[in-house]
Amino acid sequence: MRIAVVGHLEWVELMRVDRLPSAGEIVHANPILAVPAGGGGVAAVQLARWGAESIFFTALGDDALGHRAHDELCARGVQVRAVFRREPQRRALTFIDARRERTIVVLGDRLVVHGADALPWDELARCDAVYITGGDAGAVRQARRARTAVATSRVVPLLREAGIQLDALVGSDNDPAERYASGDLPLAPHLVVRTNGAHGGYFARSDGVRHPYAAVPATVTGDTYGAGDTFAAGLTFALGEGRGPAEAVAFAAARAAEVVAFDGPYPLSA
Repeated sequence: MRIAVVGHLEWVELMRVDRLPSAGEIVHANPILAVPAGGGGVAAVQLARWGAESIFFTALGDDALGHRAHDELCARGVQVRAVFRREPQRRALTFIDARRERTIVVLGDRLVVHGADALPWDELARCDAVYITGGDAGAVRQARRARTAVATSRVVPLLREAGIQLDALVGSDNDPAERYASGDLPLAPHLVVRTNGAHGGYFARSDGVRHPYAAVPATVTGDTYGAGDTFAAGLTFALGEGRGPAEAVAFAAARAAEVVAFDGPYPLSA
């Protein structure tokens, strides 16, 4: 199975703290790891881990971190289709507290791929599915060439500008940045999936009827970073296989539950 990701990447440094500092306070942090991640990066690696031919259309900084991210993704089985911008690679500092919850500070501008970039966009027409986390309107229209198109609700304004119809829209039901309501897009997605972490969530087809789903119980022995991105990747994978909504959501929930056993979004080994 061939699945593409069209989106962004951050170089993510995870560190453990007892708690987040109050104003004016100093706390000590213990570094855990540093990996290419962010919404698009996490999804691309997970898809490769599950055996898909994972193709990642993205933009990277033309600096040491950008090239390191490219090389590490390739080492993890991702086929990277990237342009290098003359800007620093965007980074993210992720603090893991004693409750294993994550708090993220982003450094730099988001680098995204453009439809006018000289990339092998024709490959998308041969993809079973695509997951969209970012780009410009032209890149999103290119992504729609895949048989099944899934996107994060974090980019609803971009999707509105692109004017495509999605097979599925997925996002957090309690994150204001991922808000979605009926009518927010001129062409309603065929499937809307809203997540709420350990509380499960729901999915709704075009008839608007909500179908709740339960989260897969899991003990957090690592951290929660990347669980939402992994859910979205799992949904894309399952829909690309031709599974129905209920089965696809169950698959995605099971994959998201696995992430909390890791330090970071995926195992350290390639």
